[in-house]
Amino acid sequence: MTKCQALYLACTAAIVGTALGAAPPAPGHTTHVVRPGESIQAALDAALPGDTVYLKPGTYRQSVTLGTDRVTLRGAGARTVITPVATTSKASGACAATGNGVCVVGTKDRAVKGVTVTALTVTGFTKTGLYASATDRLTVRNVRSLKNGVWGIAVEGSTRTLLQADTAQDNGDAGLFLANSVSAEMGATDTRGTRVLDNRVSGNRIGVTVRRLRDLTVARNRMTGNCAAVFVVGDENKPKAGLITVRGNRIATNNKSCPKTARLDALQGSGIVLTGAEDSLVTRNVITGNVGASPLSGGIVLFKSFVGTTSDRNRITDNVLQGNSPADIVNADTAGQGNTFTRNSCKASQPAGLC
Repeated sequence: MTKCQALYLACTAAIVGTALGAAPPAPGHTTHVVRPGESIQAALDAALPGDTVYLKPGTYRQSVTLGTDRVTLRGAGARTVITPVATTSKASGACAATGNGVCVVGTKDRAVKGVTVTALTVTGFTKTGLYASATDRLTVRNVRSLKNGVWGIAVEGSTRTLLQADTAQDNGDAGLFLANSVSAEMGATDTRGTRVLDNRVSGNRIGVTVRRLRDLTVARNRMTGNCAAVFVVGDENKPKAGLITVRGNRIATNNKSCPKTARLDALQGSGIVLTGAEDSLVTRNVITGNVGASPLSGGIVLFKSFVGTTSDRNRITDNVLQGNSPADIVNADTAGQGNTFTRNSCKASQPAGLC
């Protein structure tokens, strides 16, 4: 065989391999393989930008922190499970100490960039299954976050996040929680296009909470069995929360009953709630069978924030609503300015005339 023929065959093999989904690894990038009983943290600490830490199927009793740019933490799907250590005395690291499972954290001065977490389950943590702070272009895809004490997946102080095809189920507060800050009082921050897409969210107190943020999309998610499906929350700080798009979601029978807390009234039967938000679009959602007696119950609800800030210039259009109670559309924020309700398919509204 000539040198030219050998080169041709090598190139052909590479092309065929790529077409079959087996693209050759990028030069210089390493896959660190971790097996049950081994330390995920040690592999993450050794990983360089562009590397992958691959978790073989099995159960890993540990918490981990990732702070290196462009590292991928990948499991084998539902067969890779991260859960707390057997005894709290053996927990180590700040992530575990605060009750979280997987933490992706940058610093005040430098965001961690381009991290991906995919194809694994986090369950049983006292606070959050997956927590991220000070990140840019974080991707969380095909992650199952189940039965954690507060949030399933929580992201604060971050930009250009993608949460896609995740499952958040039976968590104590929000299944998916996105905020400017969980501790500081401040105006809404610009996410620069964060997207929450194609997720399945069920059995939580609130399915998706968007708090004090701007420029964010929640689309094509399926939400059922929560006390409330979607909350877009603002307050008196400037700028207000807004420029949020809630589009093409299927929201059904979010009728779990949740008691009152220091921040919120009792919840049951809430589809999409906007409170203290501005310039947002709620469109092409299918919202059915959300029934409750809370002040926040109903298919789509506009409500003044709990410090009295109005919701203004929001557009509620082209939604299909059926069987929601006390009404398909509830505008309890009559002091709000410029809110519009157009081309919605529904039967009952409060006040009348919004359908």
